[in-house]
Amino acid sequence: MADESKGILGHLPPWPRNALNNSVIGMEQAYRQRKGLPLLSDADIEALKAGQPMSWETGDGSSASAPAAATPAQTPAAPTQPAPVASTSTGTISEDVAKWVAEGKKWSKSAIAAEQARRGRKGLPPLKDAEVTALLGEPAEAPAAAPAKPTAPAMPAARPAAAAAAATAAAGAGVATSYVGTPAVGTSKAAAAGGVASVGPDDSDINRSRRALVWACVGAFLTTWLIAFFRFFLPRTLFEPATSFKIGYPSDYGLGVDTKWQQKYRIWVDRTPDRIFVIYARCTHLGCTPDWKPAENKFKCPCHGSGYDSEGVNFEGPAPRPMDRARVELSPDGQILVDVSKLFQWPKGQPSQFNDDGSFLPA
Repeated sequence: MADESKGILGHLPPWPRNALNNSVIGMEQAYRQRKGLPLLSDADIEALKAGQPMSWETGDGSSASAPAAATPAQTPAAPTQPAPVASTSTGTISEDVAKWVAEGKKWSKSAIAAEQARRGRKGLPPLKDAEVTALLGEPAEAPAAAPAKPTAPAMPAARPAAAAAAATAAAGAGVATSYVGTPAVGTSKAAAAGGVASVGPDDSDINRSRRALVWACVGAFLTTWLIAFFRFFLPRTLFEPATSFKIGYPSDYGLGVDTKWQQKYRIWVDRTPDRIFVIYARCTHLGCTPDWKPAENKFKCPCHGSGYDSEGVNFEGPAPRPMDRARVELSPDGQILVDVSKLFQWPKGQPSQFNDDGSFLPA
């Protein structure tokens, strides 16, 4: 690495050189920020991209003005024993690091990275650049000369100090921010080290609301799916009305057809001078429920026009036989007990069951 009076070459190749891309320039900026060196100015970056010498370089590869001869005060003397190493941006090394250096063991970058991670977990301050340099066995760098250009502001020199302060504050929070070596090009660490802002969603109220809405929709979908999954194993039952029920006393019914139980039990109570029987209100053609026509004294099916007389015997339409009659008997309390699970029929061309026991009650 060559130091110039108006600039520091760093890891850049000397002039003449080819044009450099953004990745190489970003790594050089990250290296200068870690080492506390002045950052490349906008004019220097444009010159590197165009393949031209920087403002403080000459065409033959040397600086615009040769640096002064190093004085004894500027030449670092080789220490005879471990001593704190001065650093312009990070200070001196700690006692622990000085002891490790005195042991004579050269640390690798992976070992230093493991130590940095341990310090981050323990809440200890991370290793400073001077301590990392001492552990790696690299020579300490001399303080960099400030750029002599009158138009260049002094802001680049203040950036390393601000970065060091931010790194110290982050380390106090338990986050290790010092990097060993040069971060890989294309990674978020390389972008941050080069001063490029990383792109990501803002942790704003609207983004938090969107995330909460998405998670609520996912939870609702999973809940619905689980309910449908467990519902598959539940039995499917049909709750039908009772087939056996009481309809009152015989004295409650007069001659003719009584339709008060049609909606609830689908039956008609029919009383003649000599008996009481119950007609099941179902057409024998296709199962529709006929209507009682008092003016015509007959049952009429609204589906296909089948007609039955007052006792449920068919006489017109497509009905093949009379309507069925339910079993009836007197309960111990004297009421009429109807059982529609037992029906009496009169099949076409066969004997009638309407005179069997249970098909009627004597009046």
